[in-house]
Amino acid sequence: MNQQKDFKPYISSKQSLSEFTPASVITGILLAVIFGAANAYLGLRVGLTISASIPAAVVAMGVIRVLLRKNSILESNIVQTIGSAGESVAAGAIFTLPALFLWAGEGKMSTPSILEITLITLAGGLLGVFFMIPLRNSLIVKEHHTLPYPEGSACAEVLLAGEEGASNASTVFAGMGISAVFKFVVDGLKLFPGEISLRFKQFAGEIGTQIYPAVLSVGYICGPRIASYMFAGGIISWMVLIPAIVLFGSQLTLYPGIEPIGQLYEAGGASAIWSIYIRYIGAGALATGGIISLVRSLPLIFQTFRDSVKGMHLTNDSTAKRTDQNLDMRIILPCIGLIALFLWLVPSIPLSLPSAFLVIIFGFFFSAVSARMVGLVGSSNNPVSGMAIATLLFSTIILKTLKDTGIGSMQAAIAIGSIICIIAAIAGDTSQDLKTGFLLGATPKKQQIGELIGVTSASLVIGGVLYLLNAAWGFGSEQLGAPQATLMKMIVEGVMENNLPWALVFIGVFLAIAVEILGIPVLPFAIGVYLPVQLNACIMVGGLLRLLLDKKGDFKINSGILYCSGMIAGEGLAGILLAILAVIGIDLALPVNGGEFGSLILFLLIILSVLKFSLWKKQPH
Repeated sequence: MNQQKDFKPYISSKQSLSEFTPASVITGILLAVIFGAANAYLGLRVGLTISASIPAAVVAMGVIRVLLRKNSILESNIVQTIGSAGESVAAGAIFTLPALFLWAGEGKMSTPSILEITLITLAGGLLGVFFMIPLRNSLIVKEHHTLPYPEGSACAEVLLAGEEGASNASTVFAGMGISAVFKFVVDGLKLFPGEISLRFKQFAGEIGTQIYPAVLSVGYICGPRIASYMFAGGIISWMVLIPAIVLFGSQLTLYPGIEPIGQLYEAGGASAIWSIYIRYIGAGALATGGIISLVRSLPLIFQTFRDSVKGMHLTNDSTAKRTDQNLDMRIILPCIGLIALFLWLVPSIPLSLPSAFLVIIFGFFFSAVSARMVGLVGSSNNPVSGMAIATLLFSTIILKTLKDTGIGSMQAAIAIGSIICIIAAIAGDTSQDLKTGFLLGATPKKQQIGELIGVTSASLVIGGVLYLLNAAWGFGSEQLGAPQATLMKMIVEGVMENNLPWALVFIGVFLAIAVEILGIPVLPFAIGVYLPVQLNACIMVGGLLRLLLDKKGDFKINSGILYCSGMIAGEGLAGILLAILAVIGIDLALPVNGGEFGSLILFLLIILSVLKFSLWKKQPH
């Protein structure tokens, strides 16, 4: 029985509305670049990215309906389809590729070129879309009543509420403007410190909070549960592990040539202990969390892959009705083959023929898994990092078995992991967008072309963004911790060279196992262990704001999410602008500083602005 026969989309297949137009494509490309760059900056800072589909949909309605005076819901859908691809490309790239910059900083290799980064991200993005297309009929159409695709369905509801578009779009833009000004004042003019910290006498622990709008917004969007898990991880590392390390190991050292722990603490405080000791413990917890999430998902993974392949249609009927038309498989299959040859033959990509073959095999498997899992549990719970870790471990072990243990093989392992990570992220995003289109009555073929355009647009700028951020602050620094990429680097080195401080790593491993036994989600806790407690505390404040509004109704929450999404984009873009100024040598810092009390006042103003655009915003009638 085909359950899709019972479903009628908002726009009938017999209707023909404006859809794939120059206005929708250009607007979508701009949003793909903006959200891609902003999420790259955010992910490198806090280790998380935020879905761009709903903010892109809201902005699309504002542009299409208000500025261009049009009234086509399908045009707005194309805008969000193209625009949301940028976030997924950024997520896959920043979780892996900064490892190459870290090796370059250690003198092990030359800095990867922008061309290399662009080609790797473009290949992963295109494969993610191509692998998803033949799965559409099985996952989106045939299982419409069993796979809800939460983000895709929510995005369709936002677009259907078109008469509220102008008001909601103004909320997103307000968040962008306010957070950009805030970022400029704190990190550009340096009028106030970006962090408030509390230290103790006779106790090596440290607590405090950052005051950045984007970090607070992460906590608001993720909600109080995830924020509390991250904050708990931060408390464990900064108020338990660091004091214990200083108390019991003041005369000890990790490596020859590194100062004893007591001297490190006297010179650099808790941050010095965190950077040399805690980050390895956090890496062990992160890797364990990724593997646990993958292992727990294995039954579902194999079932979803089997069901997806079983329902896959390899042909495209050109006579099918408009809402059933996909890109022709006679085009897709040769393109996949060409990309595989491309990955092998292009000198800028450090992959051999077997490595390229691994990419195709792993890529299709994880794209099918990702596309189905986001349909069940949503994009936020998709274990992309676990898939990337498993791919890295497997490919690195294979390369080492082949007696290939040089820096070239480590580059190849990172390239494989990066492409797979991007494939999984894009497949999940594409499936959510196709669900939105299915509910609205969009033309799948046009959406799929839009995904390819969005992926290409974001790939062309992500290399420049990574170069810029690395030149301004450096990956692995306090400003850009790049937690996932640092973890991927540690995994590859650990397998190839056996040079990790395994005692610290195993402390993190068993800490994660203990947390899993207690029934606490490991990944957010492990990210909290790895990141500075001040950052986790700021996320916790955002989570508490969300907890306050949970009882005030969906409208209050959704308005706050749109405002916070705008704040993330605004701070990310302002951060990139400041990085440009830093690289060209322009220093805007003023000689005066308002101190931590001024920082606290600014932070309270940001909290009040969230309440203004959520709790105190007039609900439209």
